[in-house]
Amino acid sequence: MTELKDMNQQEFEEIAADARNRYEELVQRDLQLDLTRGKPSAEQLSFADELLALPGKGEYRTADGVDVRNYGGLNGIVDIREIYAELLGLDLAQVCAGDSSSLNIAFDIMSWTYTFGNCDSPRPWSQEEKLRWICIVPGYDRHFSITEHFGFEMVTVPMLDNGPDMDAIRELVKDPSVKGLWAVPVFSNPTGVTFSEDVCRELAEMDTAAPDFRIMWDNAYAVHVFDEFPENYNVLEMAKKAGHPNRFWYLTSTSKVTFAGSGVAIFASSSANLEWYASHAGIRGIGPNKVNQLAHARYFGSAEGVREVMRQHASSLAPKFHSVLEILESRLGGLGIASWTSPKGGYFISLDVVDGTASRVVELAKEAGIKLTAAGSTFPLKQDPNDRNLRLAPSMPPLNEVEVAMDGVATCVLLAAVEKLAN
Repeated sequence: MTELKDMNQQEFEEIAADARNRYEELVQRDLQLDLTRGKPSAEQLSFADELLALPGKGEYRTADGVDVRNYGGLNGIVDIREIYAELLGLDLAQVCAGDSSSLNIAFDIMSWTYTFGNCDSPRPWSQEEKLRWICIVPGYDRHFSITEHFGFEMVTVPMLDNGPDMDAIRELVKDPSVKGLWAVPVFSNPTGVTFSEDVCRELAEMDTAAPDFRIMWDNAYAVHVFDEFPENYNVLEMAKKAGHPNRFWYLTSTSKVTFAGSGVAIFASSSANLEWYASHAGIRGIGPNKVNQLAHARYFGSAEGVREVMRQHASSLAPKFHSVLEILESRLGGLGIASWTSPKGGYFISLDVVDGTASRVVELAKEAGIKLTAAGSTFPLKQDPNDRNLRLAPSMPPLNEVEVAMDGVATCVLLAAVEKLAN
């Protein structure tokens, strides 16, 4: 197919007229569709309904005899920690379990380091003259909101096919004001890229000017597959061998495995980092919701039990993602006006449109009754310098709505491109 920019006048006008007609028809349908956030669907949430009856009356003791109804147990119960240690390939001693949200733990860690410094800090980060943080783009907006909240200058590094641009990162970490890096290493948000073993090793081994440099390793989609489970590399061990044992703050949770608002968060790190974490977490509270942790441990049964649950999720998610990719290819393929990722897991598809048109695509979609995440959301301060990237989240609506919405989005992308190229 001839690319849109290379078409002769007649071909271009035919495409433009078709796009306008399709869009007018789309607006007339008075749709109310939403592709904004990566939430589990009602079908996915129902997979875990059994959890609501657990751990069961009288079933309140852990494998090592702890009564989960009482106070204590700051690091979480051994039953759920063992499951996630095996699932992620980590040492049990490095794994603790908290309450529902790993994002809450990420915020706490950042807040405590800002206020008190971490175990390698010469001073609290609030007392540093300048604070900078590396943000891989496109990336997760809620991560960027945290570093924005604490006043960091956020410097961007592009995502490549096997992970972030390591040449750019190695150069940036020569600056002692660069204190850390956000990373979603498996099925990244929104690109779906999984970091290669080499990239993981480079991040673990690289020298940094800041002695208290940290990588917030948010492995949110560690087991969120459409087909085969990825390898989750033990970056804690890589960093320890490289002489940087405290580099990684490793996070994950059950938020998109069971119930999104009522799960279990996992925090794993070096012994020094865990002691530092406990010194603050023990002041903040007496312990996590151990009843919920035991319920999850009984529900999963084992690491393989988690994988089996995620195979159920794949049966719901994979057809939606397949449909999105089919529609993008059939409507936009070969026109040279859009490119997109083809993830093998996770919750998002990253769509790049003609430079300067992402905001227009969102505007057109809104007028047609289709909600998209705001253009720029995948960049710090919500500022995409090229106004190019859009994050698609097809998980929550039923399949038929995903298909209608995506056909509409394709029409909006084409119309925005026609408008841009006609000027």
